[in-house]
Amino acid sequence: MKVFCGRANPTTGSVEWLEEDEHYDYHQEIARSSYADMLHDKDRNVKYYQGIRAAVSRVKERGQKALVLDIGTGTGLLSMMAVTAGADFCYAIEVFKPMADAAVKIVEKNGFSDKIKVINKHSTEVTIGPDGDMPCRANILITELFDTELIGEGALPSYEHAHRHLVQENCEAVPHRANIYAQLVESRRMWSWNKLFPIRVQTRLGERVIVPPPEMERCPGAPSVCDIQLNQVSPTDFTVLSDVLPMFSVDFSKQVSSSSACHIRQFEPLASGRAQVVLSWWDIEMDPEGKIRCTMAPFWAHTDPQELQWRDHWMQCVYFLPQEEPVLQGSALCLVAHHDDYCVWYSLQRTSPEKNGRVHPVRPVCDCQAHLLWNRPRFGEINDQDRTDQYVQALRTVLKPDSVCLCVSDGSLLSMLAHHLGAEQVFTVESSAASHRLMKKIFKANHLEDKINVIEKRPELLTSADLGGKKVSVLLGEPFFTTSLLPWHNLYFWYVRTSMDQHLGPGAVVMPQAASLHAVVVEFRDLWRIRSPCGDCEGFDVHIMDDMIKRALDFRESKEAEPHPLWEYPCHSLSEPQQILTFDFRQPVPLQPVRAEGSIKLRRPGRSHGAVLWMEYHLTPDSTVSTGLLKPAEDKGDCCWNPHCKQAVYFFSTTLDPRAPSGGPQAVSYVVEFHPDTGDVTMDFTLSDTPDDGH
Repeated sequence: MKVFCGRANPTTGSVEWLEEDEHYDYHQEIARSSYADMLHDKDRNVKYYQGIRAAVSRVKERGQKALVLDIGTGTGLLSMMAVTAGADFCYAIEVFKPMADAAVKIVEKNGFSDKIKVINKHSTEVTIGPDGDMPCRANILITELFDTELIGEGALPSYEHAHRHLVQENCEAVPHRANIYAQLVESRRMWSWNKLFPIRVQTRLGERVIVPPPEMERCPGAPSVCDIQLNQVSPTDFTVLSDVLPMFSVDFSKQVSSSSACHIRQFEPLASGRAQVVLSWWDIEMDPEGKIRCTMAPFWAHTDPQELQWRDHWMQCVYFLPQEEPVLQGSALCLVAHHDDYCVWYSLQRTSPEKNGRVHPVRPVCDCQAHLLWNRPRFGEINDQDRTDQYVQALRTVLKPDSVCLCVSDGSLLSMLAHHLGAEQVFTVESSAASHRLMKKIFKANHLEDKINVIEKRPELLTSADLGGKKVSVLLGEPFFTTSLLPWHNLYFWYVRTSMDQHLGPGAVVMPQAASLHAVVVEFRDLWRIRSPCGDCEGFDVHIMDDMIKRALDFRESKEAEPHPLWEYPCHSLSEPQQILTFDFRQPVPLQPVRAEGSIKLRRPGRSHGAVLWMEYHLTPDSTVSTGLLKPAEDKGDCCWNPHCKQAVYFFSTTLDPRAPSGGPQAVSYVVEFHPDTGDVTMDFTLSDTPDDGH
C-alpha cells in the first residue's frame, strides 16, 4: 500500500504530495519523535516511578488488587514500573502501531508479558467486559498525555472518557493533579513576534516610516501557543509585571471535563508598564499530598534552579494578549485563563469578569491575514531594524533613478524599501491569495497602492504583459518563502531568477547576487539527547526502542539534516565555520550537480555531536546576511545564532551515546551535493582520526 506525504519542493517553492511506501509515515514519526528525549528525562522518570509506587501501595493498603490502566504507554516504561511496584495487572494502551509493537517486545524482553497487556487502540475505543479488552475497570490510572500546553494532545477528552468508561470512581491517578501557572510581562522582543512595528527607512529625502495597517493593529494574532525554551530568553528581554499566578488545576483522580471554561486571578502589578505577553508553564503532582512534584518552571520561578531538568518534549508557553494594555503598579487587575478541550488563551480585564459579565469564551483568531502568512520568527525578522538597515544600504548601491524592480519573496517589504529609495517602478510577485491581500493592505496603509504593482501569480508564469512590457533592471529577493523548511529551500529564488531570464534587461542586477552554504562542527549542551540511545531507563531495558529509532533514521531523508532554532539550544563550536558550496545567482541554475568534498578540522576538544549548516546571502560584494552564525565564536566556542531562522543540524550518530568518550576524532570529512533537478542538498559527514586539509 502507498501513502501520500507532503514535501517542500525547492525547485517550485511549493509543497507537493508524493507517493511513498506505507511505512514512510511510521519512520518519519519515530525518527522525529521525542521518545529518546522523554527516556532521558531523569526527573520525569524518577517522579513517575515514585508516584506509581505510592499509588500501588495505597490500593494494596485498602486490601484491593492493583489494576492499572496506562494510557499512551509508548515504550511501556510506566506499565513496567507499575508491575515492579506490585501492581497485579496492567493494561497498556498505545494507538500508534509501531510503538505498540515495540512496547510488546520491550515488555517481553523485561519479563513482564504475564502482567502487562498492550492494547493497540485509542483509549476511547477500549472495551470493558468478559469479551472486551479489559475484563473490568481499573483502579489506578497512569497517563503521560501532556504537551507543552498540557492539554494540546487531547488530555482532557481522554481523561473524561476514561473516568466515564474505563476506571473506577475516585481511582488513584498518576499524576494526581496538574497546576497551570502564568506570569504577565512586558517584552518588546516577544511582542515583535506578534505585531508589525513601524519600520524606519532613511532616504535622500529624509526618513520614511512603514506603518502596519489598522486591521493588523487590531488583530488578536495567531491563536496557537508559542512554545519555546524560555530558559534561553535573557531576563533583560522582558519586564515582570506580576507575580507567578496559579491559574487553574486539574484533578485527574476525579471526573474531568473537557468543556470550555475560564479561570480568573486578581492581582496587583509589580511595576507599571505595558502588558503584552503571558508566560505560562505547569507542574504535575504525582501524589495527593503534592510531595512528589515535576515542574516545567523556568529558572527564575524554580524552587531549586540547580536541579533544573533540561527537556524538549515539554517546554514553556508564550501567549500574546489580544492587545497590549497599559498597567499601573498596585492597581488591581484580573488575568483570565480560558481553555477549551485542546487550547489555552489569556485575556486581561480591568475588573472581575464575574462582576461585569465580560468573559470572552471564544478563542481569538487572526483576521488580518498576517498571522496566517508570517510565523513568529518571520515577524521578528521583519521587525529587525538592523536587518532592514542592511538591506537599505545594499539597495542604495544597486538602485538608479530609472530602475525597474521586481521583488520575489513571500510577504516581503523589500518592494517598499525599493520605492522609498527612488526606484522608478516597482513590481512584487505574491503567489498566494493570502499574501496578495495582505500586501495590498500594507501598501494602502502607507499610501503606496498606486506606486507598487502587486502581481498575484507564480513567478515562473510571469509574462511581459504583467510587467507592462518593461524589462527588469533589478531583481530582488530576501530571499524568503513560506514553504521553506531547511535553509537551502530558499534557493527557490535561484530557480525563479532562471525562469526570469527573458524578463531581465541588459546588465540587470540580481540581489542577492550569490549565496553560500556554511557548516561548523558543534558540541550541544543538551540537544544531543533527542537522538541519543538510552539503553537502560530506571532499570528497564529499552534497547529495542533505541534500535527502532536507529532503523527509522536510516530510512531515506530521515538521516539527513533537520531544522532547529539553535538560539534555543546552546552549543559551542569545535571547528571554525567553513564555506561548503556557493551558488551564483547572476547565472542560471546549472544543469549538472554541484559537489563539494573536504574535511573540517576540529580545533577545540569536546564531543562532536553534529554539523550545523546555514545559508549566507551576499547582497552585494560588501554586504552579507547570515541565517546562521551572527559573529565569530568566542574563545570557548560559544555560538551566537540568528534568532529569526532555523538552522539545519546533521547529527553524528556515533557520538550521541552519553557513555562514549569525549576524545577521538580530529576532523570531519564531508561530501555535500546540490541537485539542480530536485533542489535538494544531500550530505554525508564522517568522523576521522586524521585531519585532511584538502578540499
